Amino acid sequence: MDVKKILADVKAKNPGQDLFLQAVTEVLESIEDFVAKNPKYDQHKIVERMVEPDRIFQFKVEWIDDKGNININRGFRVQFNNAIGPYKGGLRFHPTVTLDTLKFLGFEQTFKNSLTTLPMGGGKGGSDFDPKGKSDNEIMRFCQAFMTELYKYIGPDTDVPAGDIGVGGREIGYLYGMYKKLARENTGVLTGKGGNWGGSILRPEATGFGGVYFVVNMLKSKNLELKGMKIALSGFGNVAWGAALKATELGAKVVCISGPDGYIYDEEGMNAEKIEYMLELRESNNNVVAPFATKFPSAKFIAGKKPWEAKVDIAMPCAIQNELDANDAKTLIANGVKVVCEVSNMGCTADAIHELQKASVAFAPGKAANAGGVGVSGLEMSQNAGHISWTGEEVDKRLHAMMDSIHNNCIKYGTEANGYINYVKGANIAGFIKVADSMIELGVC
Repeated sequence: MDVKKILADVKAKNPGQDLFLQAVTEVLESIEDFVAKNPKYDQHKIVERMVEPDRIFQFKVEWIDDKGNININRGFRVQFNNAIGPYKGGLRFHPTVTLDTLKFLGFEQTFKNSLTTLPMGGGKGGSDFDPKGKSDNEIMRFCQAFMTELYKYIGPDTDVPAGDIGVGGREIGYLYGMYKKLARENTGVLTGKGGNWGGSILRPEATGFGGVYFVVNMLKSKNLELKGMKIALSGFGNVAWGAALKATELGAKVVCISGPDGYIYDEEGMNAEKIEYMLELRESNNNVVAPFATKFPSAKFIAGKKPWEAKVDIAMPCAIQNELDANDAKTLIANGVKVVCEVSNMGCTADAIHELQKASVAFAPGKAANAGGVGVSGLEMSQNAGHISWTGEEVDKRLHAMMDSIHNNCIKYGTEANGYINYVKGANIAGFIKVADSMIELGVC
């Protein structure tokens, strides 16, 4: 495999798509040696085929706001790879969404879904719609307009979207309501649904819970335990909320959460009331974290800064891509951080990862550590297909086992000669094998 040539081709075919190129570069560099030892992948041009999405849909979304004004947004769905199952991946509603964003996320999703061991391919979608400051009725009208276009391309055995940034339970409800009307059927075509109409228990918490379970495994590999550790989280949405909930339950002290306006530092750590308030902030649509410090006297708001300057044992990016850079990594290293675990997708820049690995800090990529979200989405698909519902205990047990399995695969394929666990390499190789072997077995089609 000629990595330089493939990357040059990707760059030439996808001009200006830096996020997609970053994601492809990370994967190709980490699987290069493995592919060289297994020439069948080169013979079948697997890597060259894998970096091209199967298809991309782009459509116009027209909707009317509360003042009667007509608004126009762009909608997308990237169906990246379905070698091992139906396309599966979230919908993101955020003003920064571009085709570049969704191609990088769809590519990452292909490997992440493979790691879960469930039969799910990779896909991603969304819109440059900004939910911030919108009324419920405006969000409903946008979701309905968006689904009027999207429903043509999805189905329970074709493509199963879920939530992501800007798309929570409320949005999934509006989207599914319109899908149900247009398709004239109740089916498992969206995951993250409400518990009364086909949703799985623990789906909102799953990404955060899974990230914490993965951290527990990382600490065990270093003969450490989570109890008593100080944790910095970024964001305050579903992912950070789930991580705060599980980490606090297991005895850790979550001292930081953040928003676009700055971060909160609370030396006392989170408790049930504070974690519940995170949900209120999420539902307010204001996208700021400062009110947390007003409500809780122990909390301090640091405007315009990131939580990675705080002295913590564990850093867990939970917000958006490239939110932790090389300077942040150096600060964390200087402050003695033990584990950095992406729970957002590609939450760290390539330079940040290099700094952490150079300092032998345990670092886990999002495709491994945040796979619990899509994993429980896959469990929701199974429950829908069987017209059954599992208990929270059963779902949590399966989620925990899934994260243990992913961690074991990272150790299997990522342990270096000096004993350092290169989780990036391990996750990418483990995810690649299942998809690549399936593509060979299915033929060129």
